[in-house]
Amino acid sequence: MDVLDIPAVGAIASEHGVPLLVDATVTTPALPTLYEVSKPLGAAACGAVATVTGIVVAGDVVLATVVATVVGVVGVVVVLAAVVATVVTGLAGASTLAALSLGVAGGVYSQQAASPVPEMSFFITSKGLGKGADLGGLAGADRHCQSLAAAVGAGKKTWRAYLSATAEGGSPALNARDRIGKGPWYSSEGRLIARNVDELHSINNINRLVAKDETGKTVNGRGDRPNTHDILTGSTPDGRVATAKDDTTCGNWTKSGAGAAIVGHHDRAGLQPDEPSRSWNSSHPSRGCSQENLVSSGGAGLFYCFAVN
Repeated sequence: MDVLDIPAVGAIASEHGVPLLVDATVTTPALPTLYEVSKPLGAAACGAVATVTGIVVAGDVVLATVVATVVGVVGVVVVLAAVVATVVTGLAGASTLAALSLGVAGGVYSQQAASPVPEMSFFITSKGLGKGADLGGLAGADRHCQSLAAAVGAGKKTWRAYLSATAEGGSPALNARDRIGKGPWYSSEGRLIARNVDELHSINNINRLVAKDETGKTVNGRGDRPNTHDILTGSTPDGRVATAKDDTTCGNWTKSGAGAAIVGHHDRAGLQPDEPSRSWNSSHPSRGCSQENLVSSGGAGLFYCFAVN
């Protein structure tokens, strides 16, 4: 018997903003660990996860267990697995059990649909400043975040760029993780990015399907033309300033020529199937600090913005 590729189908459902309901009449190896299977997708395949156990009857002779995983808040995609467990019931009994099952699943869906969509508190910049990694320092990057947010009606929040800076001129080093508030953070579509700083730097929902720009548009990733998945951070995987011997922040975000900056991949994809390639915030150094340098390795001078309140 073929086993349904739950993560792949879930990703498609998530991309279109619809829930995925799975009739698990035959419990496949994937279903008991659905959330675990979805982790490589940054939980995009799961979104808001709700598991409901009920009873469904096909015709009047099938008794089965339903496991419904809700992804998003609009629409329904139903995938039916093979049905093998059967018992003989009366027509009246079958109707009652079917109604019960639909009522339970429908109640969960209605509750999800009625929930207010959280305000945006995270986005990837839709554009850079046009000068490569010269962002005017952290202050200039923060202003850019604030300006882009204001343009889409989110200017009442205080926005900060997810960028680290090295110690310089008597000023201490600054870690990106310490600049962005405590969370939780949500995308422009109201999807959870992370509940707090620790979750952000462990298991978060930053991936190509969820981490979009301030207008709700998908940011190009590996395989797109142009590829713009290199996101400026200057950070280590745990969100602290990268302190390698060479430049890691393009002169604390003031250079547009020689130098380098650590970048992450928002789409969790790279040349190799390894952790650096999948890192959202610490994948590799750029080839330089100019706009041309950033473009040459799959970037555009974009960075993450987080609301601190």
